[in-house]
Amino acid sequence: MEVGTSPQSPLSLNGVRIRRVATRRDLARFIDFQYAHYADNPNWVPQLRMDIQKTLNPRKNPFFEHGKIELFLAEDEHDQVIGRIAGILNGMHLKKYADGNGFFGFFECVEDYGVAERLFDAAGAWLRAQGLIGVRGPTNPSMNDISGLLVAGFDRQPSIMMPYNPRYYAVFLERYGFTRAMTMWAYYINKKYLTIDKLHRGVNLVYRRNPSITLRKLDMAHFDRDAQIVLAIYNDAWSNNWGHVPMTPKEFAHLAKDLKQIVDPNIVFFLEDAGRPVAFSISLPNLNLALQHTDGRLLPFGLPQLLLRGKFGGIYECRTLLMGVIKEYQGMGLDAILNLQIMIEGPSHGYQASEMSWVLDSNPAMMNAIISYGGVMDKEYAMFERTL
Repeated sequence: MEVGTSPQSPLSLNGVRIRRVATRRDLARFIDFQYAHYADNPNWVPQLRMDIQKTLNPRKNPFFEHGKIELFLAEDEHDQVIGRIAGILNGMHLKKYADGNGFFGFFECVEDYGVAERLFDAAGAWLRAQGLIGVRGPTNPSMNDISGLLVAGFDRQPSIMMPYNPRYYAVFLERYGFTRAMTMWAYYINKKYLTIDKLHRGVNLVYRRNPSITLRKLDMAHFDRDAQIVLAIYNDAWSNNWGHVPMTPKEFAHLAKDLKQIVDPNIVFFLEDAGRPVAFSISLPNLNLALQHTDGRLLPFGLPQLLLRGKFGGIYECRTLLMGVIKEYQGMGLDAILNLQIMIEGPSHGYQASEMSWVLDSNPAMMNAIISYGGVMDKEYAMFERTL
């Protein structure tokens, strides 16, 4: 499947034209629109353009081995881009759930419901043509990528690999007939407000009950080995979670290659039982603190910002984005060990605060645990769905 290979079919109404992305110029305009759209918003952080290009390139993104993406532009009577959207068929999702659901993603739109309506119509028509009966989103392009819609916390910048959008997007979705499928929370923890004495006692109890459990950090000398361990644990630990879609080996290798460039091994942990890997947690430096000073390009100014802020401590936050415990070991308190470790190691390596995200609304135990450590709900995200 090639992005934008379908024939052109302009759909004009009330001065709004919707058409498929079919050329390199179209794709460039599709990518560029968000940078103009958010130019005056101090809380939006520009994603690197090269990363978006790679995500949408069938020759570079293994998602296309099982999925399809169709991109659409909305233009006004002056041929100016005023919105964009993608219709997405996720083969791995359909293989697991067989629910007939497609997805939408990469949605951006000026504050005009008529434009949003036309974009939703276009993506929905394409999904119906693929034989699908429902749509969920946003995913960019899958739940294993940047996903979800910000619905509260607009006055703060997103952490690394988290979305940001205007407040009116949720209004447009609900007006179109979308309903909330799942709520996800981002929690913020600052070292000043940590209350971990109780957590220490709990972790000590877990170790006493399970004396063969040991903890280690990511070994960069054996990065590929540890990456495979993460994939195996993730696909087992998350298999019953809402919306989980297993990652293929190629998809995970694609992600791991990117993460290797930015990972800090001091805040990535593994738990082993007598040498057998049973759990992990991954935190990343919040590079958005440096990317906010770029326009999505590394040169001429983006790369120096990343290097300078990394070198001189400008990146003082991290994000705990992924944690997994294999089913056989769930309920034993291993997550408490991992949480405690990031709270100990983070500040000692320059991270004064951490965002823990997402936490699904269907996981009250984790939500309550984070609050007991001193975490606060900082942002609210949601996934939306409707029938086609």
